[in-house]
Amino acid sequence: MSEKLELATFAGGCFWCMVKPFDKYEGVKKVISGYTGGTKCNPTYEEVCSETTGHREAVQISFDPTIISYEKLLQIFWQVIDPTDPGGQFFDRGLSYQTAIFYHNEQQKQQAEISKQKLEKSRKFTKPIVTAILRAKEFYPAEEYHQDYYKKNPLHYESYFVGSGRAKFIKTNWGDQD
Repeated sequence: MSEKLELATFAGGCFWCMVKPFDKYEGVKKVISGYTGGTKCNPTYEEVCSETTGHREAVQISFDPTIISYEKLLQIFWQVIDPTDPGGQFFDRGLSYQTAIFYHNEQQKQQAEISKQKLEKSRKFTKPIVTAILRAKEFYPAEEYHQDYYKKNPLHYESYFVGSGRAKFIKTNWGDQD
């Protein structure tokens, strides 16, 4: 039986914190940290952080839509970011840390727009939802040491996750996630 995988691409600030939330779901086959949305081919971490490439840190998810829907991935995404922060995420600032949903087809675009409108209408946040919805561009995998960071460096990952303010924000706005 051959499975037809689809792609979902999300920028949610530091990509270290964007892998684990998706990794645990059945139907998610792979989550890759990388860079997208900019103009430079094969950018390095240092180049992206210099804010000269136009890229955002992002994750690209390969998933089986017969097991997990794109709508579910969108729901997970919204619950691990601050969608009201136009300047980045938590203590990471700049374009490379701004949130975005990169759609791969018109159906994903429509689903992303609907999910954003739904979140706005929920009035969960008092500030406007500023996460961009953009056409997917070339995705460049990040350097190997960034891949599966939470597994390779669990203590540093946890320290960063808590120290950045992300853990508190998620708990305050969405409750316990596990």
